Amino acid sequence: MTSSAASLVPVNMDLGVLLTALLLLAAAVAGWFRLDPHPHKSRALEILVAGLRAAVQLALVSVVVAWAVRSLPGLLAFLCLMYGVAVRTAGRRLTSNGTWWLAAAPIAAGVVPVVTALLLTGLVPLKGIALIPVTGILIGGALTVTVLAGRRALDELSQRHGEVEAAMALGFADRDARMEIARPAASDALLPGLDQTRTVGLVTLPGAFVGMLLAGAGPVLAGAVQLFVLIALMAVQSVAVAVTLELVARHLLYRPLPDAQTASPHKTKRLNAHWRRAAPVSRGD
Repeated sequence: MTSSAASLVPVNMDLGVLLTALLLLAAAVAGWFRLDPHPHKSRALEILVAGLRAAVQLALVSVVVAWAVRSLPGLLAFLCLMYGVAVRTAGRRLTSNGTWWLAAAPIAAGVVPVVTALLLTGLVPLKGIALIPVTGILIGGALTVTVLAGRRALDELSQRHGEVEAAMALGFADRDARMEIARPAASDALLPGLDQTRTVGLVTLPGAFVGMLLAGAGPVLAGAVQLFVLIALMAVQSVAVAVTLELVARHLLYRPLPDAQTASPHKTKRLNAHWRRAAPVSRGD
């Protein structure tokens, strides 16, 4: 560890005690204020488990990355592992049925073209020391917006199911009716990334900028690297949100609906067609 990094976060017993106290505080607040999605799910327990998992995973990853940066097969395997974990995490946050694996599409659609362009232009070399952190940042950004966009879109369609039915009864195609309801909600997933980009340097100094400074780079180079990360993230996240929204609108990625809403899309379409034929048409003279 460089002297600048050591002065920022010294790794000693005090750090361990402080991290433990902060983790317990986070769990205690979640438990005290009952920040649970429903009575059978404890956010406090999830916080404790997440903190412990992070500690174990970072310890293991430190060993794996040291091997992956020296081996091309190891590098590719580690990138695939990152992608697979992201797909599993995002998919299970969106739905409990068999469509969860479709979360692979928005993450790949956003990340693969950007990483490919970086490699082809030579801006990022095919070396683990550079490719792993850059790809990890992009996959993490795609994971976040996929979850946010998917959950918001699915929640909106569930709560406003009647409006979707009404739009289809008026002649909208199934996909277009869902898109009209889901699009505004899903677009909110882009707000955290937009706010981070707008306020960079004024409110926060993101990790890439600080990391470059700690590594000994000058402020100008650190700022250029951070700008690249933010712009690349916005591109990745925009694509991920668009693909997620399309999957939801086409009813490829969906949740099991309550009993009152379990009619299949094809059955709903047939019923709407029947209603349109039966309903009197009002025309102005």
